[in-house]
Amino acid sequence: MTDVKQIETRLSRALDRISSAADKLAKPAQTAPVVEADPDAARLQAELEAERAKTAQLTERVNAVRQRQDSSVASMERRLARMTEQLDLQSLEMLRLKKANSKLIEANRQLREGHEAQVIEPSAINRSLVAELEALRAERASELAEMEDVLGELKPLMGAGERDA
Repeated sequence: MTDVKQIETRLSRALDRISSAADKLAKPAQTAPVVEADPDAARLQAELEAERAKTAQLTERVNAVRQRQDSSVASMERRLARMTEQLDLQSLEMLRLKKANSKLIEANRQLREGHEAQVIEPSAINRSLVAELEALRAERASELAEMEDVLGELKPLMGAGERDA
């Protein structure tokens, strides 16, 4: 008799499953289907969760790399702007130096001509001295601009050294 009761119980369960499956097919799917306790389904669900976790980790990594890249690009843009300013300053100083040197060359030419003619005018000597003084000032300004460039490059390195210490 136990065999009959077991068969009845199994049939009853099977009919219940068939009935619930038929009800599910009859209803429009409004929610996600309920997964029965199937070993493959549980394994697949676990794999899906593992892949979702990996995807979340990769997304975090990509975001971190993107942030580092954005900050690196911003840093490079600031550095480029600073170097452009320095280059402009050096260009202006070089123009000033060239102009002062051309005045000095002209004043020296006038002094040579006056010496050859054995007539040196005091105004020519004054012009020569002024031109030489202006050339020296322009050279100093050019050297200061160059030193500022060097210091501008060294400051970040010095700051990094202090942080490391």
